[in-house]
Amino acid sequence: MRWIVRLVELGVDDEVRCTDVMELVRPDDLSDISDLGLKLAEAKQLQAGVQQGVVAAQATRHGIVRPNCQACGGACHVKDYRDHRIATLFGEVVVRLPRFRCATCGAVGTGIRWPSNCRSTPELDELRAHFSALMTYRVAAETLGQMFPIDSGKCHETLGQHTLKLGAQLPDRPVVQPSTAAAAIALSVDGAFIRSCEEGERHFEVRVGNVETEGGGRQVFGAVAKAGTDFVAQIGQKLKAVGFTDDTEVTGFTDGCEGLRSILVAAGVTKPPILDWFHIAMPLHHLEQIAGSLSVDTPERVAAKAVIVEEVEHLKWRLWNGKAKDAQISIERIRAVMHHFQSEKGERKSSAPSSKLWTALQALDGYLTGQSDWMVNYAERHRAGLRVGTAITEGTANFLVNRRMNKSQQMRWTRLGADRLLQVRCAVYNGTIGAGLGARFDPAPPHSHAILAA
Repeated sequence: MRWIVRLVELGVDDEVRCTDVMELVRPDDLSDISDLGLKLAEAKQLQAGVQQGVVAAQATRHGIVRPNCQACGGACHVKDYRDHRIATLFGEVVVRLPRFRCATCGAVGTGIRWPSNCRSTPELDELRAHFSALMTYRVAAETLGQMFPIDSGKCHETLGQHTLKLGAQLPDRPVVQPSTAAAAIALSVDGAFIRSCEEGERHFEVRVGNVETEGGGRQVFGAVAKAGTDFVAQIGQKLKAVGFTDDTEVTGFTDGCEGLRSILVAAGVTKPPILDWFHIAMPLHHLEQIAGSLSVDTPERVAAKAVIVEEVEHLKWRLWNGKAKDAQISIERIRAVMHHFQSEKGERKSSAPSSKLWTALQALDGYLTGQSDWMVNYAERHRAGLRVGTAITEGTANFLVNRRMNKSQQMRWTRLGADRLLQVRCAVYNGTIGAGLGARFDPAPPHSHAILAA
């Protein structure tokens, strides 16, 4: 069995032009499943052939048209032809483009509005950056080479350069505001650290954030400190992207860092940010674990342990219900029975559960003393269906920064390189570049699909 794949061009003058792209040959039966349908190499060849045929037809049509001079509006004539090698998603093509000369003023132009030094299509550039944001540059180059008939720019260093170039352009892209304003927005910011390859420092700070509306609209953003990207401006852009107006109520969440609170103030969030419950729950969970490991070898310790376990639960209840001022009562009650565990044995004195409990209790007491003014009634907010913490931002820092730059990839970064890659990763997860692979959030609000369909 033989097939000929033919590309048929239907011109505006009703003239039909045909180009044979490739020939397929298969056995007459299906005795071998490997002969079923197209193979990957044939699919690549077919895509590349169709691409070259379409590009050749476009170039021919462009050479026929005689544009007017952009300077004086006079008639232009063909001066000469130049070959341009352009990398596309479906193979590299050679485009033979004419240059035109104005018969009136003598100006020379090409009649195209391509970027200067253009060597690839925007679709290929975005896909390169998209894959490079989700995996290492080397793996991304190998994956693209396996999937598409890309015969240029497969080097991982080339992918890295294209990714960082696109990352530098993303902050300047205009913000697309939704048609419907958001009544309330939850804004949370957090920090992370990346290993540095620059001389004189081991790590540098990365700031990430998340904006979310009641209707489910969500955007993430991030920037490396001192890398040139304005984190405050990013907050304003993402607020607009989810429907912020002057009437929108914005609630900020932080982990208690004064620097992050000052950033929210600079971004125009006048309402005091809330200390997220996640950072309160972590030391409380640690206290519960240590209290459960206390020894009960004497009746006095059994009774003391019961008091400690009960007061840790009371402490958690007080903080959850916005009674941070009363937390000192539970802390003092725990301290009052701690003397029963003074001689508790351990591998080292500092490793005994009672010593760990005392240290954790001291740390929690100091934390609550400095952060109590930022705590609210979390139980009331939870019952009202409102957000109580930045656990979602902790997850954002994990999949946005750590998975690509810290955990699975034990590598060191420059500030500028990490910042630009982070911009691409944010755009990928927000669904604003690429083909949608890896996007976690719909760039359009949920109700807009019905409007567009109507």
